Amino acid sequence: MILIDIFSMFLRLAELAFAAIVAGINGDYLHAVRNTDSWDQGRFIYTEVVAGIAIFLSIVWLFPFSGSFVHWPVDLIISICWFVAFGLLVNFLDGSCGYVFDWNNVTFRGSDQCGKWKAVIAFAFLSAICWLVSAIVGIVWVRDHERRAYRRRAWSRSRV
Repeated sequence: MILIDIFSMFLRLAELAFAAIVAGINGDYLHAVRNTDSWDQGRFIYTEVVAGIAIFLSIVWLFPFSGSFVHWPVDLIISICWFVAFGLLVNFLDGSCGYVFDWNNVTFRGSDQCGKWKAVIAFAFLSAICWLVSAIVGIVWVRDHERRAYRRRAWSRSRV
């Protein structure tokens, strides 16, 4: 059981780091275009909200208590939200920065906007995968503990 706890903590740390990277780069872009129409920036606002919720939940569930494994439906929902954000951002680029999974020019700093967008796309995808794996770990943990709870001990043979 300790391995599952350590793995869960590792996943939460990865979720926190990936969401923080996406929130930082995406927030920088939203700050740069703050005087434009918000309807044009809807996909970026959505991505920022998903990143904020992911940061909050990963901090709250970072420490592996037994209650943190029963939140697997929320993990699954956040994973779906990340996949939607990934799709929205890929649709926005529409191949203008090259192939989506060609992450050679991924960058956090500098003036290469394509590199920044690829970083946001890459870490949104990685975050979606981490949240999905976290949901799967939660499902496995809950199923294992349900089986243990339903085992009956034969008390008829015990002598007190």
